[in-house]
Amino acid sequence: MTFDLTPEQDQLRDAVRALGRRYGHGYFVEKAKAGEHTTELWAEAGRLGYLGVNIPIEYGGGGGGITELAIVCEELAAAGCPLLLLVVSPAIAATVLNRHGTEEQRKRHLPGLADGSQKIVFAITEPEAGSNFHRLGTVARRDGDGWLLNGRKCYISGVDEAGHVLVVARTEDSSTGKLKPALFLVPTDAAGLTRSKLDMEIVSPENQFLLYLDDVRVSADALLGESLDAGLPALFAGLNPERITVAAMGAGTGRYAIERASEYTATRKVWGGRTIGSHQGVSHPLAHAAVQVELARLMIQKAATLYDAGRDLEAGVAGNMAKYAAGEAAALAVDTAVQVLGGAGMTTEYGVATLLGAVRAGRIAPVSREMILNFVAQHVLGQDKSY
Repeated sequence: MTFDLTPEQDQLRDAVRALGRRYGHGYFVEKAKAGEHTTELWAEAGRLGYLGVNIPIEYGGGGGGITELAIVCEELAAAGCPLLLLVVSPAIAATVLNRHGTEEQRKRHLPGLADGSQKIVFAITEPEAGSNFHRLGTVARRDGDGWLLNGRKCYISGVDEAGHVLVVARTEDSSTGKLKPALFLVPTDAAGLTRSKLDMEIVSPENQFLLYLDDVRVSADALLGESLDAGLPALFAGLNPERITVAAMGAGTGRYAIERASEYTATRKVWGGRTIGSHQGVSHPLAHAAVQVELARLMIQKAATLYDAGRDLEAGVAGNMAKYAAGEAAALAVDTAVQVLGGAGMTTEYGVATLLGAVRAGRIAPVSREMILNFVAQHVLGQDKSY
């Protein structure tokens, strides 16, 4: 067992940290409040190879794994630039394509995902289904040599920035008559696909959308994989990378908040010429938050290591625990940072209150803390299923 990064991973962490700090949280907030995207940061990260670290070399990537992508997610967030589409496009879409796409699909999409010139977003959540993907109402039916898709999706990130959306639908199994999941690569400009922007109380340059699919026709090669049998394993292939990278982004955000607060409390003097950080009522909450963030980072490292070793079942447990721990730690860190900064903590200038909405959402999405506790109770503690 080792807790040390490889020299290459250390170099990656240092390089991504330097890139993130050149842009910084001020850039992130400015873009978000102007209704713009972090286009420059994304393009430079792609050019430098950071977006494709987990994509095989033969498709233009770095040949690494989710461990490396988690490093990228964490360090950009620790610089105040938590990019949600890192989770959606390189972590989910690229992983699903690499594991279960056809060779033609991999050649067509992975190089663009690796260099940042292409983004593919992911559409699974629906208004009526919530966390229960067995209740998905979006249906795909054969139409000549193609497919017709009908349904609704909600909270779909970054549709306005992407060329394709990976839609999870249900198809009829001809042998049983039952519906089974399938994934489709749908162009975002496809006829019948419309979107409506959701107004969110989150400071983020990445937008959320409702999607409406009304007789959206796609060609046969839009079906991900060689057959319908690829649907279920492809769906689950993206879940562990999603949880691990979301957790990494949360841990990075927690580090950023603690660093900002610590800089302030180590220099701010109010009573008797002593820094406010010398008082335990200020320093202990920060120290407690720092411990929680570091514990989450350890679980993220374990989850990523298990995933990259191909131990999917164990990675599923660790990934869920990492996501839970990081979600709680990030929310605690940002809230604590706001509190110890006092009134300054609520200003845009000091750059911590701008993260309150995002870290609160991190306890809900992409899987809620309650569903993770259900998972742990059932699969780790051996309790009866509660839902």
